Parts: sequence; C-alpha cells; structure tokens
Amino acid sequence: MSRPVIGITSYVESASWGAWQDVRAVLVQEAYVAHLFHAGAIPVLLPPLLEGATADDAEAVLSRLDGLVLAGGSDVESARYGQPPHPLAQQPRPERDATELLLAAVARDRLPVLGVCRGMQVMAVAAGGELEQHLPDRLGHLGHAPAPATYGLRTVLPKQGSLLESITGGQFEVRCYHHQGVISYPTYEATGLSDDGVVEAIESPGARFHLGVQWHPEKSQDNRLFAALVAAARGRLVSR
Repeated sequence: MSRPVIGITSYVESASWGAWQDVRAVLVQEAYVAHLFHAGAIPVLLPPLLEGATADDAEAVLSRLDGLVLAGGSDVESARYGQPPHPLAQQPRPERDATELLLAAVARDRLPVLGVCRGMQVMAVAAGGELEQHLPDRLGHLGHAPAPATYGLRTVLPKQGSLLESITGGQFEVRCYHHQGVISYPTYEATGLSDDGVVEAIESPGARFHLGVQWHPEKSQDNRLFAALVAAARGRLVSR
C-alpha cells in the first residue's frame, strides 16, 4: 500500500552549514521526519507562507496531503488571542503564526492532524481560544520546562473513552518543554491532564483523528501517536 503523505510545519530561522553561515533557512527537527517515516508515511516539510497568504492557499496545500503535523516551536504571539505579551514571551514569528493558524482552521475535521506543543496551542487559538502565557506564575514550579533546552518529565492521565486513551492505554510519562498552556479551547475537549492539572491534550469530538498534545512525542522512542496519525492518514489516502 502507498505511504500517505504527511506535512510538517516548519521554522524560518538563521542556520549554518558547510560554507554558509547565518542563512535564513526552512527547518524542523529531524525527529519528526524519522518518526513519521518509520510509522509508514512520506513526510514533507511545509514552509511558512509569505505575507498575504489566504485560506485558499492553505486549502491548496492541504488538498495535496493525507495528514498534518503542527510542529512545536516558539510562543504564539499573544495579540493573536487578544492579550498583551507577558514579560517572558518569546520573540514572535508572525509568518509562522499566520500560516499555521490558517492551516489549523482549514484542516479542522477534514484530514488527520497532530498538534505538538506549540501545535496544540495553535489549534486552540485558531478555534478562538486563549493561552496562559507563563505557567510558573500560577504553578510555582518549572516542571514543564526546567531549564533552557531541558525537557521536563510529567505524568499524563488520559480521559476515559478518548482517542488519546485508545492510543496510550492509560496513564503514562511524557517529555515536555513549554512555559505556556491552553486555558480555553472552544469546540475542543480536554482529554489529557498533567499530574499538576495542566491540560496536556485536546481533541475534536467526533473526528477520526484531530489531536493536540502539549508534550514532545518526537523526543521519545514511543511511536504510538505517530503510528496512529499515519493509520488515520492512510484511511484518508484510500478514500481519496
């Protein structure tokens, strides 16, 4: 059977390789590519669209895909959900915000989607939700992002009967790296909570596979989330 094609959203950042130094480049962590390929998909990188991109442009991209991964990354700009920036907010990435919010809105319930960390937050904001800009202000600890480039370990409890539970089978440990979280997520359902009550997963009720997770499954040897996404994308490929 043909491999489904799954798009991965990506960064535009300054990068260096070979003779080239500090060149603006489109990139994403290779772990996403490896997980998807080993799960049976053909991964493709989706660069941020340029200023002026429309829902029709997003539709043109998604019409060529069988599934979508909204990848992790920097904070969604707070103006996107009507709040002033927190003092510790990261530098905005306007082109990435604009592209991923479009993709998330157009893809909703139309093809299998997995949102990872920032990707889950994009899903919530695209649906009209809001983010909590700095979790330590409320939680009083740094457990979700202990130090720069250091993943925290949290325990997640899936909601009974959820898609997440059907994939993981019950309580499990995750690697996370985020200082923000979702506080409202209209039309989605929270289906996973951290041991400190932070929302760690949201799903679109009734969709075959439309799942956002606040942790980083690409940094784990556990491939079940990616395998489930690929299985759902294969179903879309067959139906197309």
